[in-house]
Amino acid sequence: MRWQSRSVAVYGTWPTVGLLATLGAGGVRAQEVVDLPAEDLPLAVNLEPVYRIGSAMARSGWEQFTAVQHIGFDRTGNLYILDAPGPDAGTRVVIVDPAGRHVKDFGRQGEGPGEFQWPRRMVVWADGRTLIEDVLHMGSHLFGPEGDFERMVRGAVGPNLRPDPVDAGTVVGVSWRREDQGRRAIIRFDLSSGEVSERTVVEAWVPQPWAEARGAPVTLEDFVGEEWGFEPALLFDVLPSGGIVFADSSAYAVKLTDRSGVATRILRRPIPPLRATEAIKRAERDRRLEEQAWNRRTTSEGGGEPTAEMEALTRAMAEARKAAVENMQFFPEVPVIAALHATWDGTLWVQRSTAPDVTESGAIDVISADGRYIGTFPRGSLVMPDAFGPDGLVAFIETDELDVPVITVRRLPVEVR
Repeated sequence: MRWQSRSVAVYGTWPTVGLLATLGAGGVRAQEVVDLPAEDLPLAVNLEPVYRIGSAMARSGWEQFTAVQHIGFDRTGNLYILDAPGPDAGTRVVIVDPAGRHVKDFGRQGEGPGEFQWPRRMVVWADGRTLIEDVLHMGSHLFGPEGDFERMVRGAVGPNLRPDPVDAGTVVGVSWRREDQGRRAIIRFDLSSGEVSERTVVEAWVPQPWAEARGAPVTLEDFVGEEWGFEPALLFDVLPSGGIVFADSSAYAVKLTDRSGVATRILRRPIPPLRATEAIKRAERDRRLEEQAWNRRTTSEGGGEPTAEMEALTRAMAEARKAAVENMQFFPEVPVIAALHATWDGTLWVQRSTAPDVTESGAIDVISADGRYIGTFPRGSLVMPDAFGPDGLVAFIETDELDVPVITVRRLPVEVR
């Protein structure tokens, strides 16, 4: 590995040109750049089985899951499972101890505070407190460590929320507002009171088509927006220190900040993005159309009888999204990085993209907290865990032959935790 320490200040105007942008809450700053090796060092998949729960053949009623939306660990290794089929259907949070034994359930369907209508995302803090975002409640339910309802949190929070490991009253998410000229930012949301307050931690690089987006949505088509293929997603996770690790371009550039958002380091590998050929574009369009069809089938089978108004809105949204995909535009390259996570020990897991017609999961690079390349799980050998926990625990959401959810928990070897 070659260590390069130098001052960098580059203003990105295109995905691969912007790889050295060092934007934090305080603006462009100098930071260390670490060039990692170009050649992969293969890692063996040697994950110790811990327990497996769920499936159509589950012996106990508590592990008969319907539609697992989210999972997360607390600091003791308990696993929290949000089983939420949809509106007007059975919904609950299940807690399982580190040996796979049932601890308790909490939450139920209903319209009152602490009762779920359509929960879609969950955050689990280290102390066992949980936040359940509820679409139809237009807010989030906050539960204490014992699963006791505390209060509703009103106000918008971003997607793909992560718990702040330093402050159990805050979460970290992504903000993208068209009315802000496509601004992309990583936000720390303070939930200590009934209303959400927010503070920008990272101002991420904005792809040009997003930067040109203006105005709040007016029509349904505006709300759905244009569909872009291979846009560089804003991927992020929270480090044990409360700092942020993120990627916001098409290049292999992983950026780290301290808790205040000041950029400290960029980790790079000389792996170029895949050129978006016409065949690759067709495959991506077909993949998204099939994904939308699957999502519609899953929603309709989720249980409950939707109102006529909800049915009509769902159909209209589906048609608008289908039209957007059929007319989608494309960036010229497939971003190198597809997923990015940090373990509880601060080790980085960076999953690389594959072409849209490749069914195997992408290779996963493992990088230590201090920027040392450890190795790579080869393509197709391991999927990215759905949740990382303490002491090397990882959890995967799978399905059995009848498409019933199954959750498998394993333990990572020490060198990749």
